[in-house]
Amino acid sequence: MTAGDVHLLRRRLRTALTAGGPAVGTFVKLASPDVVELAAAAGFAFVVVDLEHSALTERDAVDLVRHADVCGLPALVRVPQVDAAAVNRLLEAGAAGIQLSMLTRVDQAEALVAATRFAPAGRRSVSLANRAARFGAVPPAGFLRAEEDDPPVLVGQIETARTDPLPDLLAALDVCFVGSTDLAVDLGLPADPAVLRAAVDRVRDAARSAAVAFGGWAPTRGAAAGLGLGDAGYLVVGSDLQMLAAGLRTAAGEEHQ
Repeated sequence: MTAGDVHLLRRRLRTALTAGGPAVGTFVKLASPDVVELAAAAGFAFVVVDLEHSALTERDAVDLVRHADVCGLPALVRVPQVDAAAVNRLLEAGAAGIQLSMLTRVDQAEALVAATRFAPAGRRSVSLANRAARFGAVPPAGFLRAEEDDPPVLVGQIETARTDPLPDLLAALDVCFVGSTDLAVDLGLPADPAVLRAAVDRVRDAARSAAVAFGGWAPTRGAAAGLGLGDAGYLVVGSDLQMLAAGLRTAAGEEHQ
């Protein structure tokens, strides 16, 4: 694999989503390229650069996406809303996909598709002067065909019980991601565990009915089953900040023993 093979990275991630076991990634909230390099070396299947709950800028996200590409690691970017111009810049930098937070309406899903697909499937603006198109080394027809064959991976986060009908929301996605923390708050934190689990199960069942991968976040691999994510195909475990904090607390405790 050479730098710029984002279509191959997308294909590899989609294959992992249907391989039977979870494709495991982590959130990246720190601007250091060392993080994505360490994630690749550790064996993660993907990373999600977090532009919702972090201090990262778009410039930081572009740099992280580019470094992940060099490492042969699919990097998605989590965004709080669909900004078509920003989404296009992230994809042109080599993002494998986009993860949209707080998906509640069909028009949001339609906007995500429109921002990530070229016409006639969407309204994304075309340029070849970018990394994903290998800076014009690929003929326009070849690049457009590659984008059609291996389009950006789309992940929608379901984080509230108040949504448009789930089958309509999920139809154009690759992954239905249950945001169990926000869902618990929406249900009245502290939510009754049985009520929360039932809500998670409804999202999982809707993903199955829509024939899209089911996913979610867990603080550790071992905690996934208890959160209803035991059969998730797309599992985001912790974050770089969380793992750093846990390691620092452990080291500080050892120092004082």
